[in-house]
Amino acid sequence: MAQADDFSLRGFVMPEIRLFPQSPSSPHQTNSDLSVAGEITAKYFFSADKNQSIVITPFGRLDQRDHRRTHWDLREARYGIVKGAWELRVGFDKVFWGVTEAVHLVDIVNQVDVIEDPVKQEVRLGQPMIRLRTAQKFGTFDIFVLPYFRERTYPGINGRPATDIPVDTGLTRYESSRGQHHIGGAARYSNSFGDVDLGLSYFQGTGRDPILQPALSKNGDLVLAPLYPQIKQASFDVQATKGAWLYKMEGYWRSELGRQYEAATGGIEYTFYGIAGTDGDLGVVAEYALDSRGMVARAPYENDGFFALRWTANDMASTSLLVGVDIDANTGARSFRLKADRRLNDNYHISIEGYAFGDVPQSDPVYSIADDDYLQIRIARYF
Repeated sequence: MAQADDFSLRGFVMPEIRLFPQSPSSPHQTNSDLSVAGEITAKYFFSADKNQSIVITPFGRLDQRDHRRTHWDLREARYGIVKGAWELRVGFDKVFWGVTEAVHLVDIVNQVDVIEDPVKQEVRLGQPMIRLRTAQKFGTFDIFVLPYFRERTYPGINGRPATDIPVDTGLTRYESSRGQHHIGGAARYSNSFGDVDLGLSYFQGTGRDPILQPALSKNGDLVLAPLYPQIKQASFDVQATKGAWLYKMEGYWRSELGRQYEAATGGIEYTFYGIAGTDGDLGVVAEYALDSRGMVARAPYENDGFFALRWTANDMASTSLLVGVDIDANTGARSFRLKADRRLNDNYHISIEGYAFGDVPQSDPVYSIADDDYLQIRIARYF
């Protein structure tokens, strides 16, 4: 990393391999994929008291097979200024809301980058915004103006994991006549009350989660066409720490296309410190998610339990391991996940992720990717 008093530059280059043990559902797909990604973050602080800044974070990936996964994005490209208890940011930025492990229901400001994180969907695209924040004794307030909407990314015909019927983003439609230029907005209040962290949020604008409808492509092939409705969403997230216990819950009320529905998820995590006389800690996670739409919900967490073990070595290499399983109480479908991380030295980091599905019926929301179990290995070189 190169750094001066007012300028810093950091980033990484990250080769990746994905291995798929099952035969593909399409002749265009294969059982392996190689790619390389890179990201650079440049920060520059200026003005007499260094209270103004410019942050630029471009990200890019070159993929062996999927032309859509060969892409680039501005994760951040913003100007910021701080005046006392007030902060203003303008440009591309990222915001995260949520507290649970299995699914982040309330995280809605940034669009999902599906081609980067196809199963858990935690990687987000940069969002153009104007953000005003103030930190007061009675809490922190954020107000967002979102002048432009970004579509969800989807793999191409050669991409994997992918839905059995491909998504044709060329057929995207919007409920708003202004399309991607519809101006959205959001507001959030957050505060800590002793051991309890609370967040209350409101969002209004183009929904980030599209409705995928059957359609015919320009070549006459069956595809899925995204429809982005206008929504209103009020949400909360709360987390309480009581010794070795961690209690978490988040949920929302949403209005969409003349219909109202709710979704919530919550659970507990208990940590055993210094297991077996070592420096390592073992966390036991149990969560449950419920969606009032039931089986017609677009998200897979409509009546699901999640159970996981999280081991942290607390060593110089920051070694960690998480293994978990999602169980759908309605269909009996199961999905397994594994994530392991370790720093190899000051500059290199390795991460391994794996996802597998079992006993998934056609009625389950994840059926279309249930034949895409995969193991992903990444080695990042930081600078």
